[in-house]
Amino acid sequence: MNALPPDLLERARAFAHGRLTVADARHAATVILLRDGSGGSGLEVYLLRRASTMAFAAGQHVFPGGSVDPRDGEHSPAWSGRSASAWGESLGCDATMARALVCAAVRETFEEAGVLLAGTSVDAVVADTTGAAWETDRQALLDRSVSLAELLEQRGLVLRSDLLRAWAHWITPEFELRRFDTRFFVATVPTGQRARDVSGEADQAVWMSVAGAVRGFESGALPMLPPTIVALRELAAYSTVAEVLEADMAVTPLMPRAVLEGDDVFLVVDGPDGPVEMDSVVRVRA
Repeated sequence: MNALPPDLLERARAFAHGRLTVADARHAATVILLRDGSGGSGLEVYLLRRASTMAFAAGQHVFPGGSVDPRDGEHSPAWSGRSASAWGESLGCDATMARALVCAAVRETFEEAGVLLAGTSVDAVVADTTGAAWETDRQALLDRSVSLAELLEQRGLVLRSDLLRAWAHWITPEFELRRFDTRFFVATVPTGQRARDVSGEADQAVWMSVAGAVRGFESGALPMLPPTIVALRELAAYSTVAEVLEADMAVTPLMPRAVLEGDDVFLVVDGPDGPVEMDSVVRVRA
C-alpha cells in the first residue's frame, strides 16, 4: 500500500537520493480536547478540518494547535500545577521551552476552540469566554500583538497547567517542506465553557466519538495526518476522560521516515525492535 500522497512521494524519493535540504522543525503544541459523550457514545474528541486554502495539512482533520511564541518562554505568568522545570522533564526540553510549549497549548486552544485553561486562582477556571472583550483578546493573540503570558498578566489570570497532560511528541519527517517539532497534550473542556468554531484556519469543527473518528479515517471519509490517527487509536482504548487523564504515556520523540520499496514509499517509525509501519503504531502507557 502506498502511504503517501503524490507530492510527498516525490519529495520522499528526492530526499532519499540526497536532492533535498532538510528544513528546520518549528516547536509547536497540539491539544486533544476530550469530553465524555452522552447516551453511551463513549469518549468524544474535538476535530477541526483545515481549510483547503491552507498551505499546511489542507483538508486534514486535526486537533487545535500551533507554533510556540518565544515571548511566552521568557515570561513567567502565574501558574498552577507542575513547574516549568517539571514539565521540561516530561517534554524533553529545558524549563524555558517547556513554559513556551504549555503556553502555546493554552493559547492555541483558546484561539482555535474558544476554550481557555486559566482562572482567577489556582483552583478556578474562567466560566465563559464568549463575550466581546474575550473576542478582542482572542484576536490580539491571533495577530500576535500580545503574548499569552502578557494577556494572562493583564487579566490577572492563573495558567492552569494542571488541566493538561502530556500525551505524545512527534517530529515531521525530514523530507517535508514544512516541519514541526510538536508536543501533544490532552485536556477536557472546563465546566461552563464550550468549544466553538472560531478558527479561521478551519472550515469545519465538530465533536465526534473517538471510535467514530477512527472509523471515518479508515473508510477514507476523514483524512488525517499520521500522528492524529495514531493518537485517536490510542485513545480508543479508554472509556472516559478521567481514564485518559490518569494515563501515564511515554512521551518520547517519534519522527516518521520514508522507506523506499521499488515504486512504493512507506512511512515507518523506528521502535526498540526495529522499524514499524505507521499503520501499526500505537503506543502504550509508560
